[in-house]
Amino acid sequence: MKKIAVVGTGYVGLVTGVALSEVGHEVTCIDIDEAKVARMQRGESPIYEPGLDDVMKRNIDAGRLHFTTNHNEGFTGKEVIYIAVGTPEREDGTADLQYVDQVAVDIASHVKQDVVVVTKSTVPVGTNDYILRTIKEHLTNGVAVSIVSNPEFLREGNAVYDAFNGDRIVVGADDKWAGDMIEEINKPFNIPVYRTDVRSAEMIKYASNAFLATKISFINEIANICEKLGANIEDVSAGMGMDGRIGHQFLRAGIGYGGSCFPKDTKALTQIASYVDHNFELLNSVIRVNNYQHHILPEKAKKVMDTLKGKRVALLGLAFKPNTDDMRESPAITMSEELLLAGAEVVGYDPIAMDNARKTMPEGVSYVGSVEEALTGADAAFLVTDWDEFKALDLSVFREKMAQPLVFDGRNCYGLDQAAEAGLDYYSIGRAPVVKGKVEVGM
Repeated sequence: MKKIAVVGTGYVGLVTGVALSEVGHEVTCIDIDEAKVARMQRGESPIYEPGLDDVMKRNIDAGRLHFTTNHNEGFTGKEVIYIAVGTPEREDGTADLQYVDQVAVDIASHVKQDVVVVTKSTVPVGTNDYILRTIKEHLTNGVAVSIVSNPEFLREGNAVYDAFNGDRIVVGADDKWAGDMIEEINKPFNIPVYRTDVRSAEMIKYASNAFLATKISFINEIANICEKLGANIEDVSAGMGMDGRIGHQFLRAGIGYGGSCFPKDTKALTQIASYVDHNFELLNSVIRVNNYQHHILPEKAKKVMDTLKGKRVALLGLAFKPNTDDMRESPAITMSEELLLAGAEVVGYDPIAMDNARKTMPEGVSYVGSVEEALTGADAAFLVTDWDEFKALDLSVFREKMAQPLVFDGRNCYGLDQAAEAGLDYYSIGRAPVVKGKVEVGM
């Protein structure tokens, strides 16, 4: 088993470090945030990720998982260093590599033994070559350094499961010895390893996310056409997905993707393409479709309600997806901005993301502690995040608590017959509306 350092303790770094310790490696996670490190040393995860706390505590107690703010301490004796810091999006859509730069300099300043540097962070094609050059330029000790691209494919809310049940582990190395070491480190996961060169590994990450984003925008476009033609998107998606060449995954119509990966990575890939004078027209369209989809529920509400001015609107779900408290690029942000601009009173509720929502949602949104409080006296309800709590609701709560049982469902949480039986006015994505308890069939 190897001695490993992981720099960065966000979703990727923390889950990676915890997973590597779980399969027997000795792992030290490094972060410059002292308060965050103190929490992790106590076995408290700073992020909401189902199952993560238990695996953290187990490996801390076993002496395999450590946390520090000290790079010298963290790098001492380590054979492998993982870079897992953020690469946030700049205003022009390019990836901001300042944190990657800093880690490269820190590695060069502190390592005293030969080391393999593994990039987990999502970085533009060619960045690993740049990292290696930067380290070599700043080395203070005569050690050998190799670089490996090992992109992550973790889904927020399912990251712990994915770490042990992934479809593949991509190892991109131009140095065979370094690639062999990283393959050996990952052997206990019993997940297929795909070996390639460094730049191809970097591109696999971007291409994978771009393709999944394309599937989402495609099915949302089909959903919007279905509404106009009187077809049902759920039947269409099911029929499409039975074709093995297409598959069922990522064919759920809704209000678009959000989070830290798809929005950032699609924009970054269009920028990467532009550097080599390629106009990635398809991906630019995917981004435009997704941006439009974030506005679709407010637009439906404006048509149905005539005016939103003075209306109380409940947002059920604020995180960009269930089982996470991540608010990055959440459709709830765009929706609340549009609703407030139209003069609505906006009240929000989320089972997990309330603290982060208060930091990121626009001023003017108020917050409550339950579904019932959010719905009380509301003129309209928007289902934004498909939490199990919302999907399991007795739909009579809408009729009992709201000023009028008017529901705009951005995640198609309920069946049309179910909404009709509950006496709702119900508008979803790519399906017929339910008005006064009846499904309006046809165009």
